[in-house]
Amino acid sequence: MQQTDNADPAKTFVGWREWVSLPDLGIDWIKAKIDTGARTSALHTFSLDAGREHGQRVARFGVHPYQGNTEHIVWCQAPIVDERNVRDSGGHREWRLVIATDLMMSDRRWPVEITLTARDTMLFRMLVGRTAMSALCVDPTLSFVTGRPPWA
Repeated sequence: MQQTDNADPAKTFVGWREWVSLPDLGIDWIKAKIDTGARTSALHTFSLDAGREHGQRVARFGVHPYQGNTEHIVWCQAPIVDERNVRDSGGHREWRLVIATDLMMSDRRWPVEITLTARDTMLFRMLVGRTAMSALCVDPTLSFVTGRPPWA
């Protein structure tokens, strides 16, 4: 793996697509597009429900973490930290719930905000947006620099 001369050695060097983990949600592996064009990270969800638990708003939802596989489901719950009007790549606006959770890539773990949306027709189940990239240095010519699941 080659790094450019001005790359920050404290950052994790990644490609344009990577396998990541969302350990607090119970998602061990999910393929993500490292999307410098997206401001906020997004996660494909279904059966999304907002409720209250111990006085705090929470989102409950299902995730199909593997592309093309609707048999494998991870049921998740996370505190809602915000609601936002988000514009997708097609210019359409959508009101989305926002959760905060940890993202793991390689040997790094850091907190990120993620919007919840239906991404059925999208190639990637997750986007890692710019606001989650402070620990990353992206090389758009590479893929899966940080590793793959044992079965991939």
